[in-house]
Amino acid sequence: MLPTVNDIQRTPCSAEHLMVALQCGGSDGFSGLSANPALGKAMDILVKNGGTCIHSETTEIFGAEHILTRRAVSEEVGRKLVDRLNWWLKQTEGRDCQINGKVSPGNNKGGLTNVLEKSLGGVKKSGMTPLNEVYEYAYPVTKTGVVFMDTPGYDPIAATGQIAGGANLMCFTTGRGSCFGSVMVPVIKLASNTPLYQRLEEDMDVNCGLVIDGEQDLEQMGCEIFEKILEAASGTRTKCEELGVGWNEYAPWPIGVFA
Repeated sequence: MLPTVNDIQRTPCSAEHLMVALQCGGSDGFSGLSANPALGKAMDILVKNGGTCIHSETTEIFGAEHILTRRAVSEEVGRKLVDRLNWWLKQTEGRDCQINGKVSPGNNKGGLTNVLEKSLGGVKKSGMTPLNEVYEYAYPVTKTGVVFMDTPGYDPIAATGQIAGGANLMCFTTGRGSCFGSVMVPVIKLASNTPLYQRLEEDMDVNCGLVIDGEQDLEQMGCEIFEKILEAASGTRTKCEELGVGWNEYAPWPIGVFA
């Protein structure tokens, strides 16, 4: 295998070969106003150029699922998404866990008061183009454009499923900061606010807080993110790669409810 890999040479290719996993962690009140919608703008550009993005974290779209089902390319695709949501509701019945309840203390401190606010911001990551397919966890993604993969909200498990499905790059938005990384694919970290970017500049690739500061609009920030994606795909190391983090984030999901 190694001689074969060593013989591979870089050659120009189009953006249609990109399959971007979408993740968020440590969200705050600005995430749904800057980083997430700006990432959505970048995904609109990617899809326009033939690429694919994988939305996930089923438990974090409760209350905003109607936005995604309205974008479904067919009734069948919309029904698949609803079926996955119902699966989660059934699996958690009578268990000491919650799906449609409180957000984490960090989310609260960041300005999010409930799951609905978090979900409404989270669904903006995949932009506005049609939802073409819904996949179960870690299934190979064969459709292009925007697709959804059923995963838990736990970042390492969700990311592992997306990568197993074919993702070759990841965009991760955060408002509170996150130590997440992955050695399996380049991870581009997007800060929702300028103070976070300034505190963690060595770990953040893009400052989406410029939207909140009034220095850029979402279209401009989306273009910047898309350019950053092309750079990372072309070999420019992301902050996560420079730091060498992400060796412990390989976590396949044993299907079921977990703490």
